[in-house]
Amino acid sequence: MLKPLSRSKWDFRTAAHLINRAGFGAPPSEIEKIEALGPEDAVSHFVDFEKIPDTTPNPEWARPDPERAEMFLTLRRASEEERRQKLRAVQRSDREHMMELRGWWLNRMATGPRPLQEKMVLFWHGHFATSVEKVREAYLMWRQNDLFRRHATGNWLEMLVEVAKDPAMLIWLDQGQSRKEHPNENFAREVMELFALGEGHYTEKDIAEAARALTGWSYERPRQRFLERPMWHDRGEKTIFGRKGNFDGEDFLQMVVEQPQAPRFIMAKIWNFFAGEMPNDAITTELSGIFRKAGNSFKPAIHAMFLSEEFYAPNVIRNQVKSPVQWLVGSVRVLERELPPPMLCFTLTRNLGQDLFAPPNVKGWDGGLSWITTNNLLARYNEAAALVKGDMSGSVAQMVNNPGVNMQIERRLRNLPAGRVDVSKLFAEKERSDAEALIGALEKRLLQDKLKPRQEKALRDYVASQKQLNDDAVLNAIRLVMSTPEYQVT
Repeated sequence: MLKPLSRSKWDFRTAAHLINRAGFGAPPSEIEKIEALGPEDAVSHFVDFEKIPDTTPNPEWARPDPERAEMFLTLRRASEEERRQKLRAVQRSDREHMMELRGWWLNRMATGPRPLQEKMVLFWHGHFATSVEKVREAYLMWRQNDLFRRHATGNWLEMLVEVAKDPAMLIWLDQGQSRKEHPNENFAREVMELFALGEGHYTEKDIAEAARALTGWSYERPRQRFLERPMWHDRGEKTIFGRKGNFDGEDFLQMVVEQPQAPRFIMAKIWNFFAGEMPNDAITTELSGIFRKAGNSFKPAIHAMFLSEEFYAPNVIRNQVKSPVQWLVGSVRVLERELPPPMLCFTLTRNLGQDLFAPPNVKGWDGGLSWITTNNLLARYNEAAALVKGDMSGSVAQMVNNPGVNMQIERRLRNLPAGRVDVSKLFAEKERSDAEALIGALEKRLLQDKLKPRQEKALRDYVASQKQLNDDAVLNAIRLVMSTPEYQVT
């Protein structure tokens, strides 16, 4: 049984752990506020996020286009050249909207009032890995992102049904063209293998029969919406998980959620995402029981997870390699600086191995140590210098050398203002003038922990070599800490 974290074990370090995992990190002043709340109220602050107003506006274009259906009719009557020109214009607009969408979401993570909600959206994005490379429509990617936000900690069956009817998913896994004559098995297979049960908990017969149940769930491209096509649906008897009946898609998904393995699979994956390692059998059983008792809703189990002593165990705290998105968003938060412009964020996270809205495959990103390769680690060190000193020339050079960047975007990139970190905002005057105080302040802000002896010696040697601790020296010291192995984990 999960053991509640005692008040005596709640301190700056455990509060930092909560804010790092339930959110994207924070400067010391915010961590101290969370610490002062105590464990119960601190966890509620993150988990009960719907109590916190969120007035973040959606992108201006994030709505169905009333002229889109008319455009498709016009294209049918247009010449081949007119059709190509119009489609190129639509594709160019979608590329620009996707760049804006990445920046919009990163900004929600970095500055939004509901960090856990955005962290859950990031989890679901990796779980239901859907790529714009195939979907190709920015509005559909935003719509799926919004779906994950609305159902972030809600009911599992409700989310699965909405995901199954989501236009981006219908395109991504080819469900939109599945009909009774030729049922497509992609979505049925992935629901059981990757989304809800895991290998070994279904048969090939279950997949084939579930695909039949899902026929008729389709996508109306001109209006960018889900469409149920009754004439495409297989109304015959199916046998799924040993049960016989004239099942449809919702019947199938309900049967999936009812499987004994269903709560164990999804709760283990959520624990792994937040704790950085797979749970043991006892933790999985406990969380699954809470999940089932709550009617397959996630919030009570997540609340219990964040309040458990097991979540703050020594092998859990600071054992998780930061994903590129976590690294970027967490860095701008602890450095108390703005995010770079969306185009540069796109280049930066892609260089580090994570392209938002374009996961590598249906399994999403592997995470963990896979984030750390020789090239990616070097890129982290270089990007740390860029964030600290405001010199984005390296990322700009990569962007303007990209064939997809037009001349107008290139001019905007070339004229981006440098925005280096304001050290006076991060450190008190004594910390900026006293070597020992500076080292302690750097560790507290950037790591909430001590450097390993080797890295600490390198930092001390650098600080000692400076004739005076001016702003440049402090900025270099920040960069040194961000280039240590300790900074790559949270």
